[in-house]
Amino acid sequence: MSAGEEVEVDSTTSVDSSAEEATQLSELGFYVLAGAPKSPAELLDEVPTAESLGLGNAFISERFNIKEAVTLSGAVGAVSRRLGIATAATNHNTRHPAVTAAYATTMHRLTGGRFALGLGRGIEPLFDAFGIPRITTAQIEDFAQLLRRLFRGELVIGHDGPAGKFPVLHLDSSFDEDIPIGVVAFGPNTLSLAGRAMDMVVLHTYFTDETVERCVKTVREAAERAGRDPAAVRIWSCYATVHDGLPRELQLKKTVGRLATYLQGYGDLLVRTNRWDPEVLQRFRADSVVSAAPGAIDDKADAATLEHVAALLPPEWLEAAATGSPERCAERVLHQFDLGVDGVILHGASPGQLAPVVEAYRRIRPENRFDALAQNPGR
Repeated sequence: MSAGEEVEVDSTTSVDSSAEEATQLSELGFYVLAGAPKSPAELLDEVPTAESLGLGNAFISERFNIKEAVTLSGAVGAVSRRLGIATAATNHNTRHPAVTAAYATTMHRLTGGRFALGLGRGIEPLFDAFGIPRITTAQIEDFAQLLRRLFRGELVIGHDGPAGKFPVLHLDSSFDEDIPIGVVAFGPNTLSLAGRAMDMVVLHTYFTDETVERCVKTVREAAERAGRDPAAVRIWSCYATVHDGLPRELQLKKTVGRLATYLQGYGDLLVRTNRWDPEVLQRFRADSVVSAAPGAIDDKADAATLEHVAALLPPEWLEAAATGSPERCAERVLHQFDLGVDGVILHGASPGQLAPVVEAYRRIRPENRFDALAQNPGR
């Protein structure tokens, strides 16, 4: 899932250090370095702020710029004490399986078991441009099985499967690690993979309520067919959360700009998944401002462009997010659990920006509802 002058003004809310031991909200997460950060060092402040707020989990997306997942994971692990940590996602075919397995094991031990490895398909047009092979469902499943064997200390000889041919794979015969593996899912094939073979699944942003319910059903039913406990897979909703206390241009960037960027990259898939009108997508693509955009709209567009793009998108498309007052955002976040998910990633904003929403959420959070959730986002 995953230049130019940054237009974002990071309007944050200070967090009292006395709240450092606030009850951890294990059902909530956030993405480190949301949007287009100027420096990866920004997470060194974000992570302590998140822990002060009581946010339970930090998710790490990967881009081929200053958001390389292994480096960011280590940094988050080093400056956190309680946060669950997950990649959502990295790609299995950009590193050798022994390298990825060693990375996951290192993170697992560095954090005392707080880490989950999330895999994903990547963006196919970008992969094509870079000469990286496209990823299949079978490859992800085969790769996950290989990693679990390496986590258990096995010596793998002569592997020949969808993930590749490897004469020998081995880490350490003394290993017996239980490291959750997950996947970022969009279509039914990947959702079914999550149900039958994964510990965690992260749904895509801007899914309608009906789509979220359908995705949850697909995952749970696939788990049942595989003879697993349907509740064994932790399902995360990735939910754009942008309250109205932020500057107007920043709100547009994080809502209109973000959805428009998804439509630029894989609009057909998103429209088909949400069962939206494909003619709207065609009009969006044909628009002269959109077609002339020099890159990702959420990164490149100025306020006037974002206002223009907003007029191209139906209100119901933008409704698949938590917007409005912090109180309304909190209510929308809580409603996601009624759709069947186990966790909600408050997507698109930094912890400081999310503070008013988190405070409002605490006031309506059902007592004891989430007590059974583990600290690790993949359990």
